[in-house]
This record gives sequence, C-alpha cells and structure tokens, in this order.
Amino acid sequence: MPRNMSFMLTIPQIRDKTKTVTRRLGWWFLKPGDIINACEKCQGLKKGEKIKKICRIRVLHTRKVLLCNMEPLDCVKEGFPGLTEDEFVKMFMREMKCSRTEFVNRIWFEYVYPYRLAASTATCH
Repeated sequence: MPRNMSFMLTIPQIRDKTKTVTRRLGWWFLKPGDIINACEKCQGLKKGEKIKKICRIRVLHTRKVLLCNMEPLDCVKEGFPGLTEDEFVKMFMREMKCSRTEFVNRIWFEYVYPYRLAASTATCH
C-alpha cells in the first residue's frame, strides 16, 4: 500500500502535472520505484476530514542536497517557473522553518498511469 505525501502548497502543479521534483526535510527511506499517493493534505486534518488523494507518483531518483544548491531548472521542475532560485529557497525556508544550509531530500518523480485511485477518490484530469 503506497504512503501518502502532502502537496498542500502545490496542488495545482500536481493536478496539471507540471511538477516533477519535490524537496523534503525527510523521506530519506525512499528509493527509485517507490509509489506514493500525492495528496492535498495529510496532517492536521480536522475531525471528520479525510485525506484527499490527487494521483499516484513513482520515485525516479532521490538525492541529499543543500537547499541553497538549486539546479538552474529546478524552479520549473518544482512547479514554480516564475520564481528565481533564491526566491524559491526563501519560500521553502519560510514554509518549512529551516535554513538555506539545511540538507533536503530532492525527489524526482513521474506520474503513474492510470490516474484513477478508486471510485470514491479524486483523479488527475
């Protein structure tokens, strides 16, 4: 059974499949081939609220990198083509409450077809 990963800050990018890289402060156990449910939100759910799965993704590659060492196209791959590398790092630091010299897990993934997860859950369009 695939684990659930939150994409709360990039729901539109996951839905339109423009995001192919994500940076995490954890998830060090991932390996190529792992399947993950991309979800809207996984923690901090209110009573009665359920996890909303968007689609499934497959891990292609993971790498431990310094947050401040962004590759030139990584903003586009992260789903933020309008941001500079420095703007992305500042946004990540603000959202994740970390420093620019923090090691992060750079996760490259692809979308798994078909997108349908189950009759009662959302699908990618």
